[in-house]
Amino acid sequence: MKIREVISSYDVQEFTLLPVRLYQNVPHWIRPLDKDVESVFDRDKNKAFRHGECIRWILTDDQNKTIGRVAAFINDKNSRKGNDQPTGGMGFFECVENIEATFLLFDTCKHWLQSKGMEAMDGPINFGNRDRWWGLLADGFDRDPNYQCNYNFQYYKDFFEAYGFKTYFNQYTFSRMVAEPLSPRLYEKAEMMKRDPDYEFRHLQKSEIIKLPEYLMNVYNKAWANRAENPELNLMQAKQIVKQMKPIMDEKLLYFGFYKGEPISFFLSLPEINQIFKYVNGKLDLIGKLKFVWHTWRKTNRKAFGILFGVVPAHQGKGCDGAMVLAGKYVLRDKYHRYDEYEMNWIGDFNPKMINVVEQVGAFICKTHITYRKLFDDTKPFKRHPILN
Repeated sequence: MKIREVISSYDVQEFTLLPVRLYQNVPHWIRPLDKDVESVFDRDKNKAFRHGECIRWILTDDQNKTIGRVAAFINDKNSRKGNDQPTGGMGFFECVENIEATFLLFDTCKHWLQSKGMEAMDGPINFGNRDRWWGLLADGFDRDPNYQCNYNFQYYKDFFEAYGFKTYFNQYTFSRMVAEPLSPRLYEKAEMMKRDPDYEFRHLQKSEIIKLPEYLMNVYNKAWANRAENPELNLMQAKQIVKQMKPIMDEKLLYFGFYKGEPISFFLSLPEINQIFKYVNGKLDLIGKLKFVWHTWRKTNRKAFGILFGVVPAHQGKGCDGAMVLAGKYVLRDKYHRYDEYEMNWIGDFNPKMINVVEQVGAFICKTHITYRKLFDDTKPFKRHPILN
């Protein structure tokens, strides 16, 4: 076996096509968009390169056939944040069912990260945001992956753990059918909020979309920034997020809570776009775009996907979460009838408060991903991700 850095256009093609060959007979695997994967490794498109570096490799057998791939990266903004040791990352791992090949790929990541001063590596993770390509699928192989979420073979888990990776945290994807009843506790919370006329809970109107970046930035920074290594959003970043959302945005999936007219909570969702992208075979060329338009017009997708849920600290514990969910219920279940199923972006097991909220909605865990950590010095004590207060 030989391992080499991905440099040439041929290497890039092999890196892209390996999973296509590996998963060709796996019914629930959905080919990611080629451009989405390549954008991770593009210095002009991935802002993580401003404060980090990345490298990737492919592994070939004795017949020069590609049998594995992997990437390793360092993000200087969070390699030491919240860690007892400088920690890098590895991801985009794919390999045939061969433990020697797998360990060679892992060792290559480890040695490169050690040469950069790292003492541990997390994986499989993304060189960028946590909402993309994060965690190893450990349960839920009978369900389609959501957009930019990892789907992998079951034997990967055994290989990661045999190498010495340990669970840093579990990631739970929750699901529920839109028509199913909600917890009585949510109705109680909503009733509490109705008694105070200063609160309002509703979806955005089309005329308000221009204000969405500002709303998003304000609530996110108060509710999530600086927790679990989440950096603050600036207005330019919020505008970019909204710009990316716009082609598929449905304002009836964007719920906010307001206190005296100011946003204090959000419950933001999008149509689950992988339910359309599975028809384009990884390419948004002319044919792919025509297929995308066709399936969008036909409303092929019947699943919504929750991307953000948060309440600013000053208004937590007052029932805002229940009021937002009920506002969505009155539209999505009783009036709109556009979506049958609802899945939510993963929640780490380090966030029990959010898990409790989701369970009150009547959702169940439909997928589990694991973020692993490997300490290069096995004599050091291993610590799991701290619990959020």
